[in-house]
Amino acid sequence: MNKVLRNPVAYLIFIVPALVLYVTFYIVPLISSLRYSVTSWNGINEPVFNGIENFLKALQDEKFWIGFKNNIYFVGFSLFIQVPIIITVGIIVSRAKKMLGLYKVSVFLPSILSTAAVSIIWQFIYQPDAGLLNQLLRATGFAEVAKPWLGTSDTAMTAVLIANAWQWTGFYIVLVLAAIFAIPSEVLEAAEIDGAVGFKKAWHITVPLIRSVIVVVMLLSITGAMKALDIVLIMTSGGPFGSSEVMASYMYKQAYSAGEYGYANAIAIIIFVFTSIVTLIFHMFSRRVEEVKY
Repeated sequence: MNKVLRNPVAYLIFIVPALVLYVTFYIVPLISSLRYSVTSWNGINEPVFNGIENFLKALQDEKFWIGFKNNIYFVGFSLFIQVPIIITVGIIVSRAKKMLGLYKVSVFLPSILSTAAVSIIWQFIYQPDAGLLNQLLRATGFAEVAKPWLGTSDTAMTAVLIANAWQWTGFYIVLVLAAIFAIPSEVLEAAEIDGAVGFKKAWHITVPLIRSVIVVVMLLSITGAMKALDIVLIMTSGGPFGSSEVMASYMYKQAYSAGEYGYANAIAIIIFVFTSIVTLIFHMFSRRVEEVKY
């Protein structure tokens, strides 16, 4: 084994295949997108270089800024509503004495469904007349609250956010559960002996010990929110009146509906840059918090 570890060829055998895949499916498409982002191109004719015109167009495009705002909503919903729910449910499920496997499967099940299936399920739930949500509201005496949830500008975006959270919350809960079960039982027992039970135990012992996993969950939530596309296209197609449009769905429409491939690539580069900046800021903030904490 020592001879293998000292042999450079061994490192190449493991590194080169992954590097080839990384370059092929990440670096090359990124460079290609960057190249076309500075051109006027309809996907058929030869691209014509136009400098930063596409980027300036995006900055002046009201519909793009609506998508940008909705992506911010996605990030905010994920961080401040979805993540606390994930941590809370994870802690509650971890304390289950019986049928723990059933609970884990139940919360994880939506994550194995395709986004298309999830979107259609929630379309039926939000359906104005026969939908489960409005039927429940009418049956419980709240008929005045019932509305076409996906057909109203005030509620369409929130409805999509809830459906997206329902799909992915279980996946993150399983990550949190794995972190909780990795905590040495001696630590938890010592905390209980010292009087840390219930909420105190969760807040002062469990949460600090799984902080690294929580940071990973938050980073995944941010990146997932920034690349949201299919659930928006299937549930609302960005409507009504663009109220649920996100940057990725607007990019898709510019490419495949409007034939503005150059402009769509410019939007893709903006999404990439903005996502990188947001994740970098969050990473720096989380590291600063760790340094202050310790």
